[in-house]
Formats: sequence, structure tokens, C-alpha cells
Amino acid sequence: MRIRTITTTSIALLLCLIVLVNGCSSAPAPSASTKEQEETGRTSEPKKGGTITIGYPAEPDSLDVQKSAMIASSLITSFMGGALVYYDPQTQEIKPSLAESYSISEDGKKWTFILRTGITFHDGTPLTARAYKYTLGRALDPGTASPLGEYMFGSIQSIEAQDDRTLILNLKQPSAQLLSNLWDASISQPLSREAVEKHGSEYGRNPVSVGPWKFENWKTGESITMVRNDAYQWGNAFTKNQGPPAADKLVIKFIKDNQTMMAALESGAIDIAANVPAKEVKKYRDRDKVTVLERMAWGVNFLEMNTENEILRDVQVRKAISLAINKEAILNGVLQGEGEVAHSPLPSSLFGYDPASAEYGNSFNVEEAKKQLEAAGWAMTAQGVREKAGKPLTLNLLSSENWSRPSQLVQGMLKSIGIDVKIQTLDQATLIESAGKGMFDLAIVGYVDNDPNALSLFFHSKQINSLNHSRVNNKQLDSLLERGLATINQKERAKIYADIQRIVIEEAYWVPLYMEKEFYLVSDRVHGVGLQPMYGLTLQDSWVDE
Repeated sequence: MRIRTITTTSIALLLCLIVLVNGCSSAPAPSASTKEQEETGRTSEPKKGGTITIGYPAEPDSLDVQKSAMIASSLITSFMGGALVYYDPQTQEIKPSLAESYSISEDGKKWTFILRTGITFHDGTPLTARAYKYTLGRALDPGTASPLGEYMFGSIQSIEAQDDRTLILNLKQPSAQLLSNLWDASISQPLSREAVEKHGSEYGRNPVSVGPWKFENWKTGESITMVRNDAYQWGNAFTKNQGPPAADKLVIKFIKDNQTMMAALESGAIDIAANVPAKEVKKYRDRDKVTVLERMAWGVNFLEMNTENEILRDVQVRKAISLAINKEAILNGVLQGEGEVAHSPLPSSLFGYDPASAEYGNSFNVEEAKKQLEAAGWAMTAQGVREKAGKPLTLNLLSSENWSRPSQLVQGMLKSIGIDVKIQTLDQATLIESAGKGMFDLAIVGYVDNDPNALSLFFHSKQINSLNHSRVNNKQLDSLLERGLATINQKERAKIYADIQRIVIEEAYWVPLYMEKEFYLVSDRVHGVGLQPMYGLTLQDSWVDE
């Protein structure tokens, strides 16, 4: 790390933070097929010009990074943004990026960043400490109603801009998570105040930041187009190209149907197919003109339950649902085994994951699931659907196109114990909105994050009506989540998150399903495509061979 001023105590604090990040990345690094590893050494030199077109299975709800919790939004805005620091996947360190250097006080509560000079927003205005003060202040402003602002930056008490280059963050208490949050080039990217005020409520369709790609247009239901930022000269050191991208344009096409996505790749309508199902990947592994990139995602896919639902407020019913789910069958049926069964709301690759979670008692057991329902008063009928006081045990399951197969499998598994599940398929943005308002019984979704405090988003009571879709209101859990964020000592923090995982599993708020590999298919027309740990693709070294 390049730190300008630092004391012994600050070093100890930073080492704790670095260990946290290393823990996040303990899974194998993003990898490519053997053919890709050989292919990336193509002898031709990078060329300027051309368009890179990516097929992506979802359309974002907004490109205002402080207003969206969708991964689709995060991926796209990460191309347009930057952050004070960055995560170097080669060394697994957090290093200065838009900041030239940073230091942390002995008590861990004063963080000082010195910004690099010469950085400008896409609208030509300079990046200053005042711009960052505005950005972070807006994220924390309740009026912004950011689904992630408090989670990402809630440890900040106040923000100072001493001069154009000196940004000071005064924390309420030392934070083990903040440094890793600050390297997210999506939600942690600086915003142009002029652009936000100019576009008002339409800023989410007219984003402005400091990254290598500039927003050009958004055709609803079709695509988002970005153009090269020719002024860009502040790339991170781990990339070969630290200046403007080689390609002229970057287009994200929204293609929800897998077969349509594959046809578009075959025809050349897209260059990269993102988030390709495992079943489609096998036939491409040995093809000369397509490269397979893969990585284990930092997150979990799960079945969540609305605990305010009349039926699901009974923990015995929730446990029965958990016991009835054959996760191995889902892993094999959906991913052809290309992933891992999830036992915890945390992925096994993330710091804080408790290996003992596999033994917490909700392993697949159909007979025990039936006993739980009988004990809860739900009797089986001749029609195969349980009833209680004349009311059938029927639940609605929210799903989206990319969750269709796991939803069908869950539906069949719950039918076997007498639960009638009706699947309602929505686009991802509508699903998240509906679940956030509590307008659901069951839903299958997933998340990615780089810190175990992600669990506060989903289980802290203050996140009800936001990302606490299960509407959990558990004071013991609230207290543990708050302690987990504030605790710097890694052993103590790990113990706290072990306790959190035990409560979540014993109360059966979720059924963790699986951790998946993500696959990307890349046409040989495009060179230099890489993977990054949070949102998948990185294109800084990419170029088009016309």
C-alpha cells in the first residue's frame, strides 16, 4: 500500500482491513478456460476503434448508483465510474486510485484521502474533495432514499473538504467494512453535482462520473450505449492500459431469453454473452471462435420468506420448507454441478463464513419436513394440499426468467410435502420492488458482496421496506449485526457472524440454495476481456479486431 502518513496503531488497523479483504477472496481467482489463457497471448497488437457489444439478461431500473440495488445497474455504472481506492486482484490489496494516498488515525476514526490532480468528470468539471463530500452526503441523505447508502457509508459521522484535494471522513467508530466499500466503482463513484442538479429526477437516465466510458443513450427495453472517454488517464496500475479504452463504443443489449442470447452470439449481433447458464457452456469450451470465462461469484442465491405472512410467521412452517429443499438436486439441475451448495447466508469464500453452518439442522429431510407441518397443525388432504382450519397451504413464489428453473424445482419439492406453490414471473426490477414492499410470500433472488456485513442489508430491522424482504424484526439479530460492523478484531468479528448465521438458519428466514459459477462467452473478435471480483467483466484492456 502506498500510504503517505501512518502510525503503528494505524498499521494494525489496516492489517485487519487487509485480512478482511483477503478473506473475501479466498475462493479461486476468476479463471478462464485453457484456450482463453493461451488466446490472451494473441500476437496482434491492440487496435483503436470498433464497438464491443455485451448481451446481458436484465435491464437496470436506474443508472443513479445511489438509487439502485440491481447488479445490472452496478455492472454498467462500474464501466462509467471510479473509486477512491481499488482492489488489486493480483496482489489482493486495496490500493489508492482516484486518491493519490490515504491515511487512518490511530483511533481508526479519522480517514484522510489526498485526491489525484487532473481528474475530470464526463461533463468537464474537475473532481475535487467538495465533489466527494457532496456525493457521500447525498448517499446518506434520507431524502435520497438510497437502498445502499446507509449500508455502505453509515459509519461516517461527518465529511470535510479541507481544500480541493483533501477529503476527510470522520467515523462514528472504527469500521472494518468501509475500506472495502470504498473500492466499489459503482455505488462509491463520485457524482457531478452539476449533472445531478441539471437532470434532477432524470439523473438516473443521464449519469455522469469519471470513468473510462461515458453514457450516450438508453433505449428502454433494448440497450444502453457508452462512448470512450478520451480524457481518461487515471486507470489503475494492475491494468495494462491506464488511458482511454481502445474501442469507440460499448453497448449493453438486454436479452432475457437464453436461446436468444446464444443466437445473438452465434450471429455476431453481440460479442460477449454475460451470465450464461452452465448448460449452455459445455458446447463452447472447445470452439475456436469463442472463449469461456468463468468465476465463482461472491454471493449466495437463496429462497427468502416473508415472515409477516400469516402462514410463514410460524417458524415450523419455515423450517419445513427449508427441510424439503434438496439443494444438491437444484445445483445439478440448474448449474450441472458448476457451483457449491449453500449452507449459510454467507458464501463459503467470504470472511465470516461459519463452516459449522452445514450442521445446523436444516439439511434435506422430507419426513422431518412433514412432521414440522403436522406439528404446526397443517393436515394433508386427499388432494395432496395441506389445510388448516379449512384454509389451504398455498404460497406465491416470485421469480424472474433467470430463476425459472430453480423456481420450478422448489415448486415440485414443496408439493411433495403438501404445499401448493404458485409461481409469478416478473422482471428483476419489479421483483425487487415488490419484495421490498412486502408484496410476496416466497421469492428466489441472489446477492454479491465483499463483506459479511451484507447480512445487515437483509436482516436488520431498519432495512424493512428496503432490502430486508423477509421483514425480520429480531432485536438480538439487530444488536449482533451492529456489533459485527463495529468490531475490528477479526476473531471476535468472525464469532459474531457465526452467531448471526446460526440465528438466521435456526429461524429459517432464508433457505440458502447455492453459490454459482458465472460464465461469460467471448467472441474471438474481442481481445483482452477480463474478470473482476464484484460485478464480473472488466474491459480496460479490451480491443476489437475488425
